[in-house]
Amino acid sequence: MKKKYVFMILALVLIISISACARNTGIKPGETIKIAVTDNGWDSQKLHNEIARIVVENGYEGYKLEASSGSSTMNWQAMIKGDIDLDIESWTDNVLSYPEDVANGDVVDVGVLVPDSAQGLYVPRYIVEGDSERGIAPLAPDLKTVEDLKKYPELFPDDEDRSKGRIYGSIPGWMADEILYKKYEYYGLDEMYNYTRLGSEATLFASLVSAYNLGKPWVGYCYEPTWISGKLDIVLLEDAAYDPELYMEGKCEFPKQELKIVSSSKFAERAPELLEFFSKYKTGSQLIAEALAYLDETKSTHEETAKWLLKENDYLLDEWLPKENAKKVREFLNK
Repeated sequence: MKKKYVFMILALVLIISISACARNTGIKPGETIKIAVTDNGWDSQKLHNEIARIVVENGYEGYKLEASSGSSTMNWQAMIKGDIDLDIESWTDNVLSYPEDVANGDVVDVGVLVPDSAQGLYVPRYIVEGDSERGIAPLAPDLKTVEDLKKYPELFPDDEDRSKGRIYGSIPGWMADEILYKKYEYYGLDEMYNYTRLGSEATLFASLVSAYNLGKPWVGYCYEPTWISGKLDIVLLEDAAYDPELYMEGKCEFPKQELKIVSSSKFAERAPELLEFFSKYKTGSQLIAEALAYLDETKSTHEETAKWLLKENDYLLDEWLPKENAKKVREFLNK
């Protein structure tokens, strides 16, 4: 009888321990929690999503990351509703409602992903400074600011409308596009340039690479980090100093902003043990630009590039994860 009671007590302790563990992690025994992350269409976010997926699915038990494709505006609203859990690489300064959404508790700042980012209108450096190695003389040595573009519409001709120049805008559906178009109108560039939206990051960057390889003029939207900033020598045109009162109207520069990890208000309840990882998950503009350059040069997938980055920068796992979780990820990467 005593043995029977001892066995029952041990069984009860085990059940209580399992239940406590499930409460601490938000996972019931045998359950898999699906974590939805935004996929707004740009490469750096896709890469971050893959890095996070590898870490979460292999360093922890019971989670599966799934990407939700859509425009940044649509995904933001879905996150507020709780249909999406995380926005990894969130350009929060581009979101008009962001301060109010945080204040209302609709979204939560989890951590800073990249502390040093930039965006705006760029030109290849040889436009301003020339390139002696390629025999290119400076084409617009006085081009320093966005407003200076008024002097050079003929330098950036629109092949489909020779009466005007061409500025390559941001991607339709991106919040930056609305701001950039207002800037285009505010400076009166609409009188001498056509604002061309190419529809995807891939086609936008292809137009820049094509012009760059031929040493031809190009002006348009870009941001950092990208594989473009990791491979090509491009220059961000200056603008009026950042002013939060004027920014959304396009009347000043894009802020040099921190790219954040933002979650729905329900994420902490659904996956509490993942909060520590995402609060510590930091990279950097140069690191991601180099990884994206690798992706382009090797024609690797985002998953393959994520594995490459983690192997090449093994120290990151120790910065992000508890020892046991880091060990599990390393075992996966070394298979």
